Amino acid sequence: MKISLLQQMYKDVLVGIPLARESHHYASLLNLCVEQSPERDESCNRMHLPSTNGGIRSHQDTDMSDAVVPTTDDISNSFANMNSSFCPREVMLLQLTLIKMMVAKAESQEIEFDTRQKYCEIFVLLLKEAKIDSKLICLLGSYDQLLSHMASKSLASLVYFQLKEENALNVTWLTFSLKTLSGFPVNTQVAECLWTLTTIIEEILKDKVLPKAGILKKLLAPLDAVLEGFYNSILFHHFVSHHYTSPYSEAANNLISFIDLLEALLASRIELEIALRCQRVLFLKVSYVLNLISSSIHYLIKKKFIMLLKKCVLCKSREDAKSGSLFLQNPSLYEDMLALGNAVLRDVNLNWLNRIPLSEKASYFGGSEAAPGDDTQGGSDQTVLRALSLVVLKALEFKFQNSATEAEIKGDFQSSMSQLLMFWRSHLKYFPQSHPVVHHCEWLSLIFIEQDDDMWEAAKALLLIYLKFDRLRHDAADLLSQKEEETWNFLMHANGYNPHCIFLFFLEKIAFDSTVLLDFLISSETCFLEYLVRYLKLIRKDWHQFVDVCNHFDSKHGTFQSISSVKPPHQEKQSCMTDENLQNACCAPEPQTPISLAASHSCLVFTAERGDNEVAESNQSNSLICTDSTSLLGSLQSLVNYDSSEDSELESDGKGCLINTTQVPLNNEGETRIRETGCSYTADEQNTLKSEVLPLKQKGSNISSCLTCVASSDNIIPLRIMLYKSTKCLEELQKAISRLQRRNLFPYNPSALLKLLSHIEKISKNMNPQ
Repeated sequence: MKISLLQQMYKDVLVGIPLARESHHYASLLNLCVEQSPERDESCNRMHLPSTNGGIRSHQDTDMSDAVVPTTDDISNSFANMNSSFCPREVMLLQLTLIKMMVAKAESQEIEFDTRQKYCEIFVLLLKEAKIDSKLICLLGSYDQLLSHMASKSLASLVYFQLKEENALNVTWLTFSLKTLSGFPVNTQVAECLWTLTTIIEEILKDKVLPKAGILKKLLAPLDAVLEGFYNSILFHHFVSHHYTSPYSEAANNLISFIDLLEALLASRIELEIALRCQRVLFLKVSYVLNLISSSIHYLIKKKFIMLLKKCVLCKSREDAKSGSLFLQNPSLYEDMLALGNAVLRDVNLNWLNRIPLSEKASYFGGSEAAPGDDTQGGSDQTVLRALSLVVLKALEFKFQNSATEAEIKGDFQSSMSQLLMFWRSHLKYFPQSHPVVHHCEWLSLIFIEQDDDMWEAAKALLLIYLKFDRLRHDAADLLSQKEEETWNFLMHANGYNPHCIFLFFLEKIAFDSTVLLDFLISSETCFLEYLVRYLKLIRKDWHQFVDVCNHFDSKHGTFQSISSVKPPHQEKQSCMTDENLQNACCAPEPQTPISLAASHSCLVFTAERGDNEVAESNQSNSLICTDSTSLLGSLQSLVNYDSSEDSELESDGKGCLINTTQVPLNNEGETRIRETGCSYTADEQNTLKSEVLPLKQKGSNISSCLTCVASSDNIIPLRIMLYKSTKCLEELQKAISRLQRRNLFPYNPSALLKLLSHIEKISKNMNPQ
């Protein structure tokens, strides 16, 4: 027969035309023609293709020149002897493609029952008579990577087909897998075996009809002990780091394939209510992975392990899956999460983070080097930086959830957060448009601003930690002294987890744009809804704390900036604030009377003595108090133009931001940089802004006037800018949600959220009646 028969069969299967001839004919067409050594090892069944141009040999083909062709039907023999333009390799690739395609068609309910039944008959003939599974196993070891890959996919499809249709595990494949995995590291060719097992698990998880838990248990139970032993062997007992310095080595290929299998096992653990030892071993022995991450293995392998840990702590089985707190309802998964979290925190407190060198090169299409003339500067891999940070924060959250007293967690929390803050500080210099940071609560928005789903997971973790800390404190003592309250406030800021600061810093980064918050609420990819509901409940309960933090933003940001200007962030010792300075900056009582800027240069004017280079560098920095976030808005533009609806004028208040930057001399103390954000409002809003004001007695300044921030002697500066902007943003969010709800355009029922937002609005208006 000619290749045309296979090609015609391919066309018929592709469009779903019933196969007219009997099943034996098509089984013969699909039967692989693979030469076999008479002395082959029965466990591996090593075979190879005929020695023709384009033929591919296996790894063990060097001493097999006298191999004989196994007895098969005439059609299969004709493939090996073809002299046409189609070589045996191409014929075999077409056969493998057809097998995989037919398995998919046999499972599709869109195909007629008779056609699907015919496909099943062909598979039975291939498995029982042609021993196609043995031949596919042989092809796994081919030098030809495409042939090996297709053989793995086809073998996985057939094993999965037997599991689903016959409720039976393929004995030939199981024997091969057990011997291959248990033979490591003597037998180093394990990647192909891992590929096949990973594909089978993924196919089971994708099936919408199959009783997944039972089928998966039937698949993994015989391999359970062997897989745990293989985990110990490849990651610990026989691990030699220099074998993994190249991503192209066989050792690295084995390890990368094993990481893919661990991801599939993690997905099966999260999605299905089974907990075999091979599914738990990553959690219970995560220290092996942590050691590898800080070793000298190739960066690609480190990154894959770090991203795997991130999926673990998020209970996120796949990239398109939602993260969740399923472990709270699953006792064994909850136990495993605690084990993982404790191991991570133990290593973090032993300086583990600082032993992980992040890549300083960006990724480019076609390689890792920038094109000639490209001015892009390499920086820290922010994807890995965020993932590591999230792993640590979620580990802290797990530990808090399992702690009954403040004493159990206070020391570990402060130590871990200190390590994390130092880790962030050491990599801040690589951030584009970075600026000196003093207030630790700003780190979160700086690190995570480009990845919104991770940012809200991190913010939620810190919020839950804060709430648990607060509850434990009040459980221990009904009434706290003023000194205890001051210490508590100081620790919140020093460790960077004050929820009000975190939220307000984020609002600054998005220029108080309520449509960005609306995008997050509508998106199913973030946990922002859960975070916002918890945070609004906190504001309702601790309104005075929220107001105090807003007032500190107005009056203390200049102090933050001036301190950081003197102490560059790249000098670790100099960039760390003393406890006294931080307490003064963050926790000092809010002044209740107007003060003169001339008497306190650090209120809204950032002062520092700088050289020319430092001034130039400062000109590129972002202000801590003003919303100079235009560059960030590019990556945070609203997904939908909500002002396009017919009553959008209710949301539009004519607000526009004007950023004025001017350098003016101040008492001959060098050059002072003043960043101001001017926001023009409607006439009705001007009265809202006219609260406490400060006269600025400064001569020689020539700055454009504005209604909210002015730096000349004839103008005024209101104190409660942050409170007004933040509550105004929440009010606009409430209006937008209400409008969408009235038109049935909101994706879920936001009644509870609207009730909270309405309550916050009432509290705000009662505080400032107009």
